[in-house]
Amino acid sequence: MMKLMRYNKLLLLLMLIFSWFSLLSLGKNSFKRFLPAGIFIAFVTRLENVMAKKRTWWWWYEKLHPKLSGSFPFVWGPFMVSSMWILRFTYGKLFRYLLVNLIADSIFVYILIDKWLTKWGIASLVRMKKMQLSLLLFIDSLILYGFQFLIEKMRGNKWSG
Repeated sequence: MMKLMRYNKLLLLLMLIFSWFSLLSLGKNSFKRFLPAGIFIAFVTRLENVMAKKRTWWWWYEKLHPKLSGSFPFVWGPFMVSSMWILRFTYGKLFRYLLVNLIADSIFVYILIDKWLTKWGIASLVRMKKMQLSLLLFIDSLILYGFQFLIEKMRGNKWSG
């Protein structure tokens, strides 16, 4: 386990990079369609991380750079990119969207944070329970869907389906 901890920064960097590489298969139209929502939810999550730090909801032990929050690679990598992918495959089908988000968020909370990030010394929940984080992520998913809905409405829904 100690050997793995030496590679935490590399792991965070690779998660950020590979997330963005996955967007090459998203398609140009889908990228342009869902990028604003991805950026929006990344900013919302960044604000939540600022509040979390002040209230010690969770803690990031590992950082890529001293001036970057430890959450940076997650927020601007897997979280933002997975939000775009989920919208790509489920937007317009609210029940499917909520189900996919529930599964993805549960994997993040109950496996990634609980089993890996805490054990590897990257991050851990402190004053927030897993169920509370799950609720926060569910609210985020509703905000994301609502934002995409507004974007589609403003664009005149030129991308249907």
